[in-house]
Amino acid sequence: MALRLTLATLHLFALGIGLGAIWARARAMAAVARGGHGEAGDPWALRRAFTADAWWGIAALVWLATGLWRLFAGTEKATRYYMTNHVFFAKMGCLVLVLLLELWPMITLIRWRAAAGRGEGARASGPGAASAGTISTISYVQAALVVAMVAAAVAMARGYGAR
Repeated sequence: MALRLTLATLHLFALGIGLGAIWARARAMAAVARGGHGEAGDPWALRRAFTADAWWGIAALVWLATGLWRLFAGTEKATRYYMTNHVFFAKMGCLVLVLLLELWPMITLIRWRAAAGRGEGARASGPGAASAGTISTISYVQAALVVAMVAAAVAMARGYGAR
């Protein structure tokens, strides 16, 4: 019983952290895009984007770990329940989209962090307005997909999708 509650609690905490983080990253990257590396309008925008991105990554790891544990250990329902539930597959489809959409922003932000760590600063690290704007847009789409995942989870909790 304690394991079941702990996993569910961690899974839901990751939801709150992840949704807040991806929204914060979207807003910070929009500020970077507007300010030309964050210099003109908001000098801390890139730093906020890096922090939000780190929290997004932590949330994703907790989501995946607790979700897989709950799925395969059968702590909530038997694995068979999930494997025969079309709403679960819709939820997982949203997750796959979130992960696929994350590939380019993740690689781009890792490069920018590395450049910043070498002391190259915002100009040399390459966060141009177009790239920052694209990451912002992708982040907003990911936030919408996370909300769709929540809707699917709520539907599943009420028995929808079960065969």
